[in-house]
Amino acid sequence: MATSKRIIVVPSISFSRDHYLKTRLLDAFPQTAFNTEGIRLRDEQLRAFMKDADGAIVGVEQIDETLLTSCPRLKIVSKYGVGLDNIDRVACEKFGVAVGWTGGVNQLSVAEQTLGFMLALCRNLYQSSYWLKSGQWVKNGGFQLSGKIIGIIGVGHIGKELIRLLKPFDCTILVNDILDQDDYYEAHSLIKSSKDRVFRESDIVTIHTPLTEETRYLVSIASLALMKKTAFLINTSRGPVVNQNELKEALQRGMIAGAALDVFEEEPPADRELLGLPNLFCTPHIGGNAFEAVRAMGLTAIKHLEDFYASEGSVA
Repeated sequence: MATSKRIIVVPSISFSRDHYLKTRLLDAFPQTAFNTEGIRLRDEQLRAFMKDADGAIVGVEQIDETLLTSCPRLKIVSKYGVGLDNIDRVACEKFGVAVGWTGGVNQLSVAEQTLGFMLALCRNLYQSSYWLKSGQWVKNGGFQLSGKIIGIIGVGHIGKELIRLLKPFDCTILVNDILDQDDYYEAHSLIKSSKDRVFRESDIVTIHTPLTEETRYLVSIASLALMKKTAFLINTSRGPVVNQNELKEALQRGMIAGAALDVFEEEPPADRELLGLPNLFCTPHIGGNAFEAVRAMGLTAIKHLEDFYASEGSVA
C-alpha cells in the first residue's frame, strides 16, 4: 500500500459517496478528507474545506483566484469529470497549481444519453408516458429518427462518439466546430455547416461544446427562431450554453416542438415553470454518470494525483 503524508481533499459529493473510489484513494493517500455532508460547497465553505490541502479532487466546485489565495499549500487540482469551465486555469498557473485532466473519459455515457433523448423525442416516448400515467390514452407515435437531419454543434470527443452511434440510423449530419476537421468530416460523410444552417435545417440540434465566453448563450431566442417548428433541441453540454429563459419562451410559444436538457444554468434548477413544461424532457445532469463513466472518471482523477506526487517522490 502506498503511503503519503500529503493531505488530499475531495469536495465532490458524488466521489465522496462512492465507496470503491474512496477506498482506492485512501490506499494511496491515507490523509484524505471527503465531503460527507452531501452539500455542494461554495465560497467560504469551500475555502474552509480546502485551506490545508496539498491536493484536491474536484467535480463542479469553483476553483478561482479567491479560493487559491486561501489554499497556500495546494499544488494540484485533479478533475473528476471532463468540463473545465469551473477551473480558472490562468489563476492556477499564477499560483503554481497543476490541473490534472483527461478529456473524453465519459464520452460514451454522454453520447448514449443524447441518443436516448433523440429517440425519446422523435417517438414521443416522454409525453406518451406522461399522458398515460395521468389517465390519457393518446396514441401519437411521433416519427422515426432514421433518415432525419441531425445538427451537431461541437465535434469533440462526445460529438464524435455520437456520430459513431448514429451510423445505423442513416441520418444526414450537419456539423459545426471552431476547429478545422475537414478530413474527419469527409471520412464520415458529414456536412460542414454554419451555425445558422444547423439551426435552420436540422430536425434535431444537439449541443456538445465546452462553456466559454464564446459559447455562453450560443442558443438564444434568435437561434431558436431559425429552427423548424417540428424540430427539437438537446443540451447535454453545459447549462449556460443555452439561454434558459429564452428557451422556455420558445417552448411555451411552440416555436420548436420540444427540448431535452440534462444541464441547467443553475443546478439544481429552481425554475419550476420550465421544468413543468410538457414539451421539455429533463434529467438531473446524469449524462456522464453511467456507472462505467463514474468509475473511469474517478480512477483517472486518482491517477493524476498519483502521477503528480510520484514525479515529486512523494508517494512511496
